[in-house]
Amino acid sequence: MKEKEKRMRILVIGAGVIGSNLAADLFASGQDVTILARGRWADTLMQQGLTVKSAFFPGKKTYRIPVLRELKPDDRYDIVFVVMRYTQVESVFDALNANASENIVLVGNNLSPEACVRKLPGKNVLFAFYMAAGHRETDRVVSFSMKKITIGQLQGSPPNEKLIGEIFNGTKIKAVYEPNMGDYLLCHAAFVTPIAFACYRCDGDLKRIKRDKTYLNQIIDANIEGYRAIESAGHAILPATDRDYTGSRYRRLCYTMYKLMCATKIGKVCASDHALNAVEEMSALNEGLKRFYAEHHASVPMYLALETDAEKYLTIRE
Repeated sequence: MKEKEKRMRILVIGAGVIGSNLAADLFASGQDVTILARGRWADTLMQQGLTVKSAFFPGKKTYRIPVLRELKPDDRYDIVFVVMRYTQVESVFDALNANASENIVLVGNNLSPEACVRKLPGKNVLFAFYMAAGHRETDRVVSFSMKKITIGQLQGSPPNEKLIGEIFNGTKIKAVYEPNMGDYLLCHAAFVTPIAFACYRCDGDLKRIKRDKTYLNQIIDANIEGYRAIESAGHAILPATDRDYTGSRYRRLCYTMYKLMCATKIGKVCASDHALNAVEEMSALNEGLKRFYAEHHASVPMYLALETDAEKYLTIRE
């Protein structure tokens, strides 16, 4: 008789939209999942469970996932996913360093991954991006999950492909292993920040710009400026499907995607909800990108022009 596979013991720190979806998707696949949350949202999760409603389809599901309010030093997990905003993630580093768990995955935007690794000495630190979006309401998460994660470590770090396979084996989540997450996160920031600028320009109502062909192409121009600066500085363009970013096919694909986002609910769920609720994070990404561009003497005039249109939202430090 085949021995039953041992379930991974997983902790998800942070129960916002992405953390909630990751926890729910792992829990639904049979993994041993616990959520760490605080405040009224922790009360809701403990009393009512985690309710996830689809942003696009009828129906909702409630998951009775165990909830913690605090990570104790002797709590040991096979993997700890930290799903917090870029500007908040370091707030849990002391607790992680005091904890016995070895494998830590920082999920989401991050322009200082090397610094994060240094601040978690002795830990096996991975980085990931989970494809989910939406918003959180008083008693539920309204969202959409593609059940796909890009995950790996920084270039030159020991490989984690085996561990990642063990985490997601038997789940419905598609895991894409990326051994150079530093460049992946840098490219992701260069891609999403101009989109955030567009959300701020129209106060989150993307339908206001759906017919503005000039502006939609300017978003693409700003993205291309960023990719060119990243590549010129010796970094890889990731994902690999974006490497022909100067070609007409890339521009057509981006333009079609932006038109769809602006004309449908997809834009609200996948872009403006996060941009409007995470202005501090997007401001930090903007400042980090500008430092990178300045350090490498990159010319990004369209990026800076779009930033000017978004200044009423952004926190800009000279």
